[in-house]
Amino acid sequence: MRCREALEETMAPFGVGMRLAIAVGLAALLIGAGGAKMELKSQSFQAGEMIPAKYTCDGQDISPPLSWSDPPAGTSGFALISDDPDAPVGTWVHWVMWNIPAGARALDENLPKTASLPNGAKQGTTDFRRIGYGGPCPPSGTHRYFFKLYALDTALDLPTSATKKDLEKAIQGHILGQAELMGTYRRR
Repeated sequence: MRCREALEETMAPFGVGMRLAIAVGLAALLIGAGGAKMELKSQSFQAGEMIPAKYTCDGQDISPPLSWSDPPAGTSGFALISDDPDAPVGTWVHWVMWNIPAGARALDENLPKTASLPNGAKQGTTDFRRIGYGGPCPPSGTHRYFFKLYALDTALDLPTSATKKDLEKAIQGHILGQAELMGTYRRR
């Protein structure tokens, strides 16, 4: 039996009102879980693999190229957070960015470490106490680095001093979709 036929057979006993209530409930679950799924990837490393030294404190410490799939309808822009949950002092924040244009589907390699980017995106303050990307630099062992992209239904008005905590607070209730990419790194 095909999926549609099975669904129709399952839903047949319910009236139109109940079917609508089920559809609204499923939509609410999706939105409550952070929205639709997108895919985030890098041309420089695969999910779960080692981040090349070029993008770390052992190399040029430049931001890696990132690209993503189409976002949900209604997306007004994107926000990005990159962090290391394996840091000995607790989660260490490597990158905070917001107001990435809705039409963007990528971030180039080696973005300037400035508060405002040419495309209108804004960068906040990391745990390195500076603006822009700060690459992996684990004191020991292999650490995981998460790049988290959020499709948002609104633009954000945050100061350049904004941190991950500030950004997370500002995006609450505005996430339409999200994607995540995890890479690892171990010092040479």
